[in-house]
Amino acid sequence: MSTLQIGLAVAGGVVLAAMVAHGAWTSRRNLPRQASPDESASELPADRNIEPGLDVAAFDVANFPLPVPEKKPSMDALIDVIAPIALEGVVSGDAALAAMPTTRRAGSKPFSIEGCNETSQRWEIPVAGQRYVAFQAGVQLANRSGALNEIEYSEFVMKTQAFCDAINGTPDFPEMLDEVARARELDQFAGDHDAQLGFVLRARNAAWSPGYVQQNASRLGFIAGSIPGRMVVPASTAGMPPVLGLSFDTQAAMADDPAQSAVRELVISLDVPQVDRSEQAFVRMREVALSLADSMDGVVTDDNGLPLPAEAMDVIGAELEHLYDTLDQRDLSAGSALARRLFS
Repeated sequence: MSTLQIGLAVAGGVVLAAMVAHGAWTSRRNLPRQASPDESASELPADRNIEPGLDVAAFDVANFPLPVPEKKPSMDALIDVIAPIALEGVVSGDAALAAMPTTRRAGSKPFSIEGCNETSQRWEIPVAGQRYVAFQAGVQLANRSGALNEIEYSEFVMKTQAFCDAINGTPDFPEMLDEVARARELDQFAGDHDAQLGFVLRARNAAWSPGYVQQNASRLGFIAGSIPGRMVVPASTAGMPPVLGLSFDTQAAMADDPAQSAVRELVISLDVPQVDRSEQAFVRMREVALSLADSMDGVVTDDNGLPLPAEAMDVIGAELEHLYDTLDQRDLSAGSALARRLFS
């Protein structure tokens, strides 16, 4: 073999090696970022096929007390149509439960029946073994599905009348047209003062794996939600709605090999009327978004992909303070039982 041939062969080998190295570097660069191994991940059983970071202590539900279900709030004339039901005599809770309609909705509106407990003299959902001296039926005037309409009101009347027939009660229904008009006014107010905010965090360069997202979010107080690809910041009071939500592609979270799933964006959300003002939810939302953007090499944008500068966030914060004041003045304070029912 001549010197020229040897030289060409060597040069070709160098070029080939360079191409292989570049391909490996490019492939590695395009892999989703992975969660960092930690002590809790290393202690997992060897036969568990999970991505590091997906089941670390931060997401172990045993480390977080399950919320205590909040007692269903009583009816309130501010957001409910209420029909008193007079009785011929005391009615047992067992009889009332047997007479209850099979569904607790009239159209898209929550429907309920409460009894005045003979012993405590308090209104409550009928309970077996108790005795009741009066009942009242109610249907919600509005929710995020819209205002109570004539058809839904008629369904409310039919359900209530059937219950009354079974317990020998006499209902006193408010005038339908008046209540429907009141429902429309309340729905208009709710529509003008509802706020569900979302910040989108997009990857600048390399995508993220689900474990990488969860590990970074857990450091800021998020825990795993009930749906794959969703995390929440719990409220300070058990049983209340979460302060913030974080969601990303459900399919990526449920993939057979999550480490190979690529997540390029996630959404940090706040349902303003559902969260008590004292939680400082928007301040925390803003801090979380900026912190995740810094640690995960991302950029915070709106739904249209436009970056959200500090000035824009300041404007949103100021508008929210005005919204909180308006809800307070209407006795529908954010996070209150009535607000959570109306804005649902």
